[in-house]
Amino acid sequence: MSLSRSIAIAGVHEHPTRWAPDRTASQIMAESARAALEDCGLGLVDVDGLFAAGMEMGPMGVVTLAEYLNLKPRYIDGTNIGGSSFVAHVAHAAAAIHAGLCRVALILYGSTAASNAMAIGTGGQIGRDPATAFSTPYGLTTVGSYALVAQRHMQKYGTTSEQLAEIAVTMRRHAVLNPVAKMRSPIRIEDVLASRMISEPLHLLDCCIMSDGGGALVVTSLDHARDLKQKPALLLGSGEAVWHQEIGAPDLLTIAAKQSSDEAFRMAGVTRDEIDLCMIYDSFTITVLVTLEALGFCKPGEGGSFIESGAISLGSALPVNLDGGGLSSNHPGMRGIFLVIEAVKQLRRECGPRQVEGAERALVHGTGGLLSTLHSGATLILERDR
Repeated sequence: MSLSRSIAIAGVHEHPTRWAPDRTASQIMAESARAALEDCGLGLVDVDGLFAAGMEMGPMGVVTLAEYLNLKPRYIDGTNIGGSSFVAHVAHAAAAIHAGLCRVALILYGSTAASNAMAIGTGGQIGRDPATAFSTPYGLTTVGSYALVAQRHMQKYGTTSEQLAEIAVTMRRHAVLNPVAKMRSPIRIEDVLASRMISEPLHLLDCCIMSDGGGALVVTSLDHARDLKQKPALLLGSGEAVWHQEIGAPDLLTIAAKQSSDEAFRMAGVTRDEIDLCMIYDSFTITVLVTLEALGFCKPGEGGSFIESGAISLGSALPVNLDGGGLSSNHPGMRGIFLVIEAVKQLRRECGPRQVEGAERALVHGTGGLLSTLHSGATLILERDR
C-alpha cells in the first residue's frame, strides 16, 4: 500500500495566546494536545505516538513531555531541524503509522519566547559554534544571514525593497482577517520602508514578530480519520532536504525547498498548477520570495515581479500565508506547526473571511536554520478528503 493518500491529519489546534507569562511551554502543549484531540473526537488514551521539538526542550525533551502528559507511547520522535521540524514530523508520523509502529500520532509545539524575552538569533552564537567556525563569519546574526540572501537577489536580479515590502503588506492584510493574529493594523509599502533598518536591506517590518504560542496536530490512517469528527486532510506527498555551504563559494540563492518540493510533488503525483494555496515559512520577507522560486511557482529571479503582481494575496492565483504568517500572526521561535494547522483549516473550509474559495490542495513548506549558511527544508502536499 502506498503511503500517499493513506495517511491523514485528523485534528488540529492553534493555541490562541500570543503572550502567556502565566504559562509554561509544557502547559501550552498540554492545552493544545487536549484541544486537537477533542477536535477529532479522540483522547490522550488513544495516543500511541508522540512527536515534539522546541527551543526550551533538551535532549530528553520528548520523554519529559510524555511524563508531563502522563503518556507512555510506543513510538517517539524528538527530531529537531529548526522551524521546519513539525512539517517533517507529519511525514515521520505518516511513515510510522504506515509501518504499524503507532496508530495515532500527536505532534506538539509550545513556546513562551516572547514573555521570556528570548531574542532568537540576535547574538553571535553561530560563529562560536565549532561546527561552523570555519564556514561562517564570526558573529553573524540570523537577520544578517538572511540579509545576505536579499542583497544577493537584488544584485543578481534587480529585486527591490518595494517588492519585499509587498510581502509584509500582504501578510498583514491577511492577518487583519485573523482574529487571533498579533498584528492586525494595516500597513503600506511606505510603512515597511520607513521602519528602521535592521540589517540592510531588511527593515523591521521585513522581519517576523516575536510571540508566545503553540499548537498540536493529530495524524492517523485515512481509514481511521474518516471515522472521526472532522473531515480529514489527506497527505499526498512529502519531502525533506538540507542545504549547506559545502566547499568553495556558496550559492546563496540555492535553498533546500527545491529538493524537498520536487520529492513531495513526485510522491503526490500532482502539478504546481493544482495547488490552491501555500503556507510558507516567513521568518523574513526574503524567505518567502526565494522559497516561492525554489518551489517552482515562478522562475529564479522572477519572484519580485510575481509578488508585485498580487499573485500571493487572498483571491489571487496562489494565496500565501492566509493566517498572516510569522510576519504578522505569530512566531514563537519555531513556526512550522502553524503552517500545517492553517493549511488543514483552509482545506476544511472553516477560515471565515480569510478562506480560500474552493480550496482542494495546499502546499506547506517549512524552513529551519539559516538560508545563506545551512538549513533544513520540509514540504507537504495536502488534499481535502472528497
